[in-house]
Amino acid sequence: MAATSNTFLATPTKTPSEKSKKSHHHFPNSDSRSRFEAYNRLQSAAVAFGEKLPIPEIVALGGQSDGKSSLLEALLGFRFNVREVEMGTRRPLILQMVHDSAALEPRCRFQEEDTEEYGSPVVLASAIADIIKSRTEALLKKTKTAVSSKPIVMRAEYAHCPNLTIIDTPGFVLKAKKGEPENTPDEILSMVKSLASPPHRILLFLQQSSVEWCSSLWLDVVREIDPTYRRTVIVVSKFDNRLKEFTDRWEVDRYLSASGYLGDGTHPFFVALPKDKNTVSNDEFRRQISQVDSDVLRHLREGIKGGFDEEKFRPFIGFGCLREYLESELQKRYKEAAPATLALLEQRCSEVNTELARMDSKIQATSDVAHLRRSAMLHTASISNHVGVLIDGAADPAPEQWGKTTVEEQSESSIGSWPGVTADVKPPNSTLRLYGGAAFERVIHEFRCVAYSIECPPVSREKVANILLAHAGRGGGRGVTEAAAEIARAAARSWLAPLLDTACDRLAFVLGNLFDLALERSCSCNSDYGRSGNMDGYVGFHAALRHSYNRFIKDLAKQCKKLVRHHLDSATSPYSQVCYENFQGGSGSGITSTNRFNQTLVGSFSLELSEGGPALRHEKVRDQENIPPEKDAQETTPGKGAETREALRESQLTVPETPSPDQPCDMVYVGIKKEVGNEHGARKRQARMIGHSRNSDNLRLQNAGGFLFGNADSGFRSGSAYSDICSSAAQHFSRIREVLVEQSVMSTLNSGFLTPCRDRLAMALGLDLFAVNDEKFMDMFVAPGAIDILQNEQQSLQKRQKILQSCLNEFKTIARTL
Repeated sequence: MAATSNTFLATPTKTPSEKSKKSHHHFPNSDSRSRFEAYNRLQSAAVAFGEKLPIPEIVALGGQSDGKSSLLEALLGFRFNVREVEMGTRRPLILQMVHDSAALEPRCRFQEEDTEEYGSPVVLASAIADIIKSRTEALLKKTKTAVSSKPIVMRAEYAHCPNLTIIDTPGFVLKAKKGEPENTPDEILSMVKSLASPPHRILLFLQQSSVEWCSSLWLDVVREIDPTYRRTVIVVSKFDNRLKEFTDRWEVDRYLSASGYLGDGTHPFFVALPKDKNTVSNDEFRRQISQVDSDVLRHLREGIKGGFDEEKFRPFIGFGCLREYLESELQKRYKEAAPATLALLEQRCSEVNTELARMDSKIQATSDVAHLRRSAMLHTASISNHVGVLIDGAADPAPEQWGKTTVEEQSESSIGSWPGVTADVKPPNSTLRLYGGAAFERVIHEFRCVAYSIECPPVSREKVANILLAHAGRGGGRGVTEAAAEIARAAARSWLAPLLDTACDRLAFVLGNLFDLALERSCSCNSDYGRSGNMDGYVGFHAALRHSYNRFIKDLAKQCKKLVRHHLDSATSPYSQVCYENFQGGSGSGITSTNRFNQTLVGSFSLELSEGGPALRHEKVRDQENIPPEKDAQETTPGKGAETREALRESQLTVPETPSPDQPCDMVYVGIKKEVGNEHGARKRQARMIGHSRNSDNLRLQNAGGFLFGNADSGFRSGSAYSDICSSAAQHFSRIREVLVEQSVMSTLNSGFLTPCRDRLAMALGLDLFAVNDEKFMDMFVAPGAIDILQNEQQSLQKRQKILQSCLNEFKTIARTL
């Protein structure tokens, strides 16, 4: 909120160019008037252009019914019924009061929204309240908020007003009025604090005389902003209501001193204003103000026994004293701040001139194709370079702001949970905000956890019977094994394929997010690319670059899906079944290397860094949900034990597998089983087969066939053959899954996504954006809105430059007279 208020309350606009006669009563000399007019113009420009300039200003604050609006009308010298719309006013009101002895009637003008221009004079004073209310309602409706720190600026020129500039703030309230959000009081409090916090602002705090110092809620708020009241003017309003309580001098003197609450150096002002709310002329209104001041002093002198300490407290009693003090204090602050304001104006003028020169060069560059090509290529190379850095590991920009947790990745990518997985899979570091290479590896590990959480689904007896009988009809001794393998292959294709697609989509989302991070790094880092390839403002080019990057990542995801599907097809091919058997029960070197690979992969991402997790897992991962147990001499996974390996081991004829046409196969196969259907092939293989294994399978097939054809009905109901096949299918499924995950998918995803992003991204973007003729290339820079945005920024800078330069020249003149 503080940044917002500073943005709006900070520079000059055009003020009405009406000459007024010099008034020695309100301006001791012409220099005072010049300073006042210069600061008014500077303040108006600050509001229009959002300049942050420490202009001395008075901020009026207080409770809803503490008399701020009545005080403003008294300072202006005429009524405009602002009290009637105070509850509806939820924006600050900057009142620029200019004493002009020639203005016998008030001349009030409102600064137009978002410009430095003032509108036509408001003829009727009663219309001022309507304008304030309508502007407030229009802005709040546009911003959909209950309050706004964007001020309304009104300039009032009048022969009976002082030279003051006051920022009137919405009054503090304890409860929102009907129809307003419940948090409106908190929003008002926050906004007023932000407006009053800058040290160059004087706080004008009003409090009713009926409120005791010890029980003042809003005085505590002021104390938070200005603990020593060094820049606070405290005004006790409606003082006449309290006078009737005093009878002796010591009572009134003790109250006027406010000792024990405000400190010895703080002297509040005591003010009473007319209570007559009827419509009266401006002259009568000012006469009533003077009459109330006189009545208060008369009561203190004559109505109090012994009077009061007039020498000590007389300068602080009455509206007239407060008015003179505020005007003189503001003039003193103006004079003190003039040198610093001059230096700051010179700095801002230099900065705006630099910005304007850079903008001019950009607009001129739109007609220089060679320059645009060079700048665009450098910018594209910078983005590509930063993407590579983010993939390799970086902590800039801040991960807390730019990173995402696992849940955020799932929701923002619209991918959701993993298909077919009901378990809540949370990989290590899932609650940390990661991006780039770290987020990529987390998704890889999450996929691994998900894959191992899936078991071979149950199969109905009808399906088993259909598959087993078909094999029995073809003859041979491998019916049960083949039936189980076929069931496992079908389950793997059905359950693992969606997981592979989801993994590719999630990884593509992680890499797609790197564009905005690379853009942020390119803007903030002082690299050669960032200095040479500044492309700010070229909306069409940035849109084309983003589209090209997203298309590159989308193409990578499509290619990776094809590659991992190819590995899945290979893993579930009937001809690769032997590979899985050897992988589990073959030579010791194969299983040892696989175990080593498993341990490396698990260990690489099992560093639990989230809060409450272990720092490092040195021990083996045992029976952990979603993570397969590591294999040793005592631990076995279903289908991987010595008994299973012994039962399934047989002599095999091995041939090398045909490599994939898309990519060399990464899996190291121990052997491929090749079925030979003719009798000659069977006889050649028979010499190498272990008789026990063959006879066991033959016997199992014969028994199963007998069960299924009805000559062993009770045996089938007992489910021995069915259970054996389901158990064997589960073992086959586990072997297929393990080979697919450990030997194929991981390396494919890394080489399919990360390697192209490091090595081919810059080339791909360059060919897409720059390998075109000049006419097509310039379409990115003359696209609708691209040049218009640059020209609008140029015009805004030119206006700002003109106003600031005018203010600078004015302050230089003032500085010479100081």
